[in-house]
Amino acid sequence: MTTFEPVTLTTTRLILRPLRHEDAQELFAIWSDREAMRFFPFGAMTSLDQATDRVSRKLNTSASGQDFICVLELRATGEVVGDCALFNANEQCRRAEIGFSLKRKHWGNGLMQEAAFALIEHGFSTLQLHRIEADIDPRNSASARLLERLGFSREGLLRERWIVGDEVSDSALYGLLERDRLAWKDPDGC
Repeated sequence: MTTFEPVTLTTTRLILRPLRHEDAQELFAIWSDREAMRFFPFGAMTSLDQATDRVSRKLNTSASGQDFICVLELRATGEVVGDCALFNANEQCRRAEIGFSLKRKHWGNGLMQEAAFALIEHGFSTLQLHRIEADIDPRNSASARLLERLGFSREGLLRERWIVGDEVSDSALYGLLERDRLAWKDPDGC
């Protein structure tokens, strides 16, 4: 596995393209939504400057090859609807974590499954990853269902791992091995 290089991936309904500075406004719409951020390890943003700073940090880790960050655009309209990333890579173990966020108005229609499937397939086939991991709040049943549909197995629980504001929460750990992808169902074929 080499460092992550920006590429554009396409699915039936989405374009997964590299992050750009001008995406801060659209991503702020997600990152400032208290309901969308309910289970994230940081609180909802209150200013566009916070989103701009986060995008700048993500662009730096992406440019250095540390992270593989994609912005999700609807193919039909070009609307930015979310992001999806492979990050915290361990080159020796050929392992990375996956994370994602989506505008609430697009929840429940399979877009994130489509995006995550493409990103995971790229991770295993092109980047030669052996394992992809996810760390979610166990109360986030929608993300748990998505990971399970993608073939991930719940492998553990870290109690009281995160403190966001005044709230303490656990972490559910999920893993997907490269050999597990043989059992996947392509979201376009479901």
